[in-house]
Amino acid sequence: MISNLKVYVADDHALFAEMLAQVVETFPEVGVVKQCNNGKQLIKMVKEDPPDVVLVDFEMPVMNGMEAGQYIIKHFEDVKIILLTMYDSPSLIFHAMGLGFHAFLVKGTNTEEVHEAIISVMDNDFYYNEITVSALRMGVVEKSIDPNHLKTSNISDREREILILICEELTMKEIGSKLFLSDKTVQNHRQNMLRKLKVKNTAGLVKKAIQLGIYKY
Repeated sequence: MISNLKVYVADDHALFAEMLAQVVETFPEVGVVKQCNNGKQLIKMVKEDPPDVVLVDFEMPVMNGMEAGQYIIKHFEDVKIILLTMYDSPSLIFHAMGLGFHAFLVKGTNTEEVHEAIISVMDNDFYYNEITVSALRMGVVEKSIDPNHLKTSNISDREREILILICEELTMKEIGSKLFLSDKTVQNHRQNMLRKLKVKNTAGLVKKAIQLGIYKY
């Protein structure tokens, strides 16, 4: 059971940041909420006291959400990053997935989706929603699939099976139950796939599975 989560909100619009922070504070799984107004402030806060989840606006002065998010993903791999944007641009989201961002929300979304996204990134390392699926479909159209890459990636049949189940939004525990494997074994397979496919997290695995034709929406 998830509890006492620490969540940071970064947005240069003070009123929006304050309102979003107040909403997040009402979630029963959340214990601490802090806010700031740009990417540099966010990185400073993360360095001093790493949170569980960050909700960061894409467009901010000093340092934007994409730059700040990339830094946090590189140096604080356990922190989940949810990118907030005014535009549901499939190309932007598809690119950010490859960088390791865990979820994407359009500003103005409802409280329920914010809550769902926070819980999903903690449970599954990724959050699927309509704009994410649109980005994945766009990626399939724009990126040619190279079947020979499947050979060079050395993905085993078992890893391929697990990757498909990850794309179908099953948790590690659910995958283990379905395939009669321990949680540790599933996690080991996941780590091997991250290494073989040269991606950072579940978002990267999903993107790569789509690009390679391993999974189709």
